[in-house]
Amino acid sequence: MPNLFSPLTVKSITLKNRIAVSPMCQYSSQDGFANDWHLVHLGSRAVGGAGLVIAEATAVSPEGRITPDDTGLWKDEHIPMWQRINAFIESQGAIPGVQMAHAGRKASHSSPWKGAKALTPSEGGWQTVAPSAIPFSDAEPAPLALDKEGIQKLISDFRKAAVRSLEAGFKVVEVHAAHGYLLHEFYSPLSNKRTDEYGGSFDNRIRLLLEVTESIKEVWPDDYPLIVRISATDWTEGGWTSDDSVELARVLQQRGVDLIDCSTGGNVPAAKIPVGPLYQVEFAESIKKETGMMTGAVGMITTAQEAESIITNGQADLVLLARELLRDPYFPMHAALELGYEHTWPPQYDRAKPRKV
Repeated sequence: MPNLFSPLTVKSITLKNRIAVSPMCQYSSQDGFANDWHLVHLGSRAVGGAGLVIAEATAVSPEGRITPDDTGLWKDEHIPMWQRINAFIESQGAIPGVQMAHAGRKASHSSPWKGAKALTPSEGGWQTVAPSAIPFSDAEPAPLALDKEGIQKLISDFRKAAVRSLEAGFKVVEVHAAHGYLLHEFYSPLSNKRTDEYGGSFDNRIRLLLEVTESIKEVWPDDYPLIVRISATDWTEGGWTSDDSVELARVLQQRGVDLIDCSTGGNVPAAKIPVGPLYQVEFAESIKKETGMMTGAVGMITTAQEAESIITNGQADLVLLARELLRDPYFPMHAALELGYEHTWPPQYDRAKPRKV
C-alpha cells in the first residue's frame, strides 16, 4: 500500500487515506446558507475518494465574511443544509470537516469574479475590524481596532459556531488562523500594534488564538479532531516567522490541538512569496520534526508522486489539495492507479475502472 493511502487516526476519527480537500471558498452562498452547489462541490470530492473533506472558510458572524457570498454558521437556520451535505460525504466513506473563520480587515469585499474590491456601504459593505486600525493596503478602508467587548463577542461567536458545527454533522473543525484573516492579524507583528494584553509580546499576540481554541474545546467533543491552519511565515522582514510557528505549535499542542495545517502569507500585499511546487511543505516538516505534532502540507501539490513523497518522507501526516482537486475531483482514484494501489471505486463508477490485463 502506498503511504498516501494508509489510514490516519486522529483521536476517535480515522481517515481512510492521507488526502484532504483543502477549504476553498466558492463564493456561492446567500446570507450564509450552503446550497446545492456546495452539496455537489463537496460531495463530488467525497465520491472521488478523499479521506477528509473540509468545507470552505465558513464565517462565525456576518461581519466575519470575506464577501457577502460566503457560507456561515452564525445562526441555527444554517444547520439543516450542512446536515444534508455531511450525510452524503459520510455515505461515501469520507469525513466531513469545516473551517471556521473571521476575515478581519479583509472582510467586506466583493467576490473574485465581481471585482474582489472593498465594498462601500451603498454596495452592501460593512465596517471591518482588526487588532489595530491598519488597513490591508493603502487602497483599503481602515478597520476598527477591536475593543475588549468585541474580542469577547468574537470568542463567543467561534464557540457558538462550534456547537452548530457539531449539530450539522461535522467531525473535524479547523480554526482559520492564516492568510491575513483576523486571528493571523492578531499574531503577526505587522498588523498588531496593540499595547494591551493582546499586543506586543509573542505571548500576547497569540492570546486571542488560544482563547478561541479554548472556547471551542469547551463544546467540541474531546474525541473529535481540532485543527488550526496557520500562515507559517509572513514572507516579510519583521513579520511572523517559521520559528514563531514552531513555538506556536508547541503551545497549541499543549492546549489540545491535534494537527497544524501549514500554509503561508496573506497578511501584507507586498510579500515576496516564492510560489512553486511544494513551496510550503518545509514548514509542515519543520513543525512536525521540532514538536512531534501532526501536520498537514498544502500548496502547489499536484501529482501523486509529490503527495506520496510528503507522507513517505515524514514531512507531514496529511496532504491537503486545493486547486488540483478543482481540476480533478477524482484525483485520489487516479493517484491510486498511478501508485499501483487497488483503490475501491464507488459501485456506480466501477464499470469505468481500469482493469489489470
